[in-house]
Amino acid sequence: MSQETTPASLTATEAARRIRDGELTSQELVQSCLDRIEEHEETIGAWVHLDKEYALAQAEAAQELRQSGESLGPLHGVPVGIKDIFDTQDMPTENGTVLHAGRRPKSDSTVVALLRQAGAIIMGKTVTTELAVMHPGKTTNPHDPKRTPGGSSSGSAAAVASFMVPLATGSQTNGSMIRPASFCGIYGYKPTHGLISRHGVLLQSRFLDQIGVFSRTLEDAALIAQVLIAHDPNDPDTRPHATPHLVKVVAEEPPVPPRLAFAATPAWDEFADDDSKQAFTELLEHLGDSAETVTLDKPFEQVYGWLKTIMGADQAMNYHREYKRGKDKLSPVMVDMIEQGQKVLAVDYNQAAATRDGLNRLLSEIFDEYDAIITPASTGQAPVGLDTTGNPIFSTPWTFCGVPAVSLPLLQGSDGMPIGVQLVGPKGDDARLLRTARWLAGAVMEKEV
Repeated sequence: MSQETTPASLTATEAARRIRDGELTSQELVQSCLDRIEEHEETIGAWVHLDKEYALAQAEAAQELRQSGESLGPLHGVPVGIKDIFDTQDMPTENGTVLHAGRRPKSDSTVVALLRQAGAIIMGKTVTTELAVMHPGKTTNPHDPKRTPGGSSSGSAAAVASFMVPLATGSQTNGSMIRPASFCGIYGYKPTHGLISRHGVLLQSRFLDQIGVFSRTLEDAALIAQVLIAHDPNDPDTRPHATPHLVKVVAEEPPVPPRLAFAATPAWDEFADDDSKQAFTELLEHLGDSAETVTLDKPFEQVYGWLKTIMGADQAMNYHREYKRGKDKLSPVMVDMIEQGQKVLAVDYNQAAATRDGLNRLLSEIFDEYDAIITPASTGQAPVGLDTTGNPIFSTPWTFCGVPAVSLPLLQGSDGMPIGVQLVGPKGDDARLLRTARWLAGAVMEKEV
């Protein structure tokens, strides 16, 4: 979606710099974003809660802090959209279901608390699918309102793509970050499992749930992610570690040209559409010797069933209250997934979970030779129709393994709709993945020039 030159069109990195340097006020930036929302929200429907006066009040407070001479956080005065499964103590958090209508958390999620600490303006709550699963919300694709924006992080992706905010948070339990980023033509970054705390975020599956971010540049993705990557004792899957220097590394040139492994995944033949296959064929031809085709080992053929087993059982456990007291208020697809999950045997669950370490060892063999895996981010262009959010199948192996992934808006389908390229990196090596992604984006742009 094109955008005229206004403060809302700025990247988060540039906006933060201008606010620090006194060239732009937070009020001007927030008002510009609000104007953009006013212009396009009726068609796109990205927001479930938005208080314009409160957003401007936060911006005014941010400006006063800047004028006081105190040190400023890296996102000072920059508005961020928050997927409506992240608890916010000053706004409702309704998790995309009428069963949680009017829910007011008593405290912020760790992610929101860190954003406030970094000086960000919590703009409002973006639409999520029902309980962050499959049943769509009201959001449409900013490039074509007849098409899905993807899900479950639909409102966040659409808000960033339509210049309503420069940044937004999302989550992924299967393909809920990478797919909407692909469909909406923006960057979606899902860090390594356990790098960003899930405390205060709707729990669907401890094994699978991962937090991510949306942006319109890789530099912006690094900027917000670096703020959010922190050990949190409230999330048992986070660990004490030195914060990766994402902002610094993403700006660097790779010491040697990266080598990419094209892994079509077992889903390629059946699920990638003709647009995707044609676009990737051309991309690989352009990359030449920088990319080689590899075949994932046979165990990866079973990863789709393993993820379904774990996700279904965890949904049955974590959504049992909603099912018990409001089954008739849930969508048929949600009810069916919970009921299928209720039938999962403990031995099948444990056997599926036990495969992750082995799969990551197989991936390590690839990463010993290649800097990143290049693979589709989605089946192709966003499907026409708003009754589905598309197929997450090209995210499944990487979500299951907990490795970092990023969707880059580099390709285009026959209808002019964006198609994302997914890069996958070694577990824990997120900074190098983003640097490789920046190199790849530059290589594609050189071709276009």
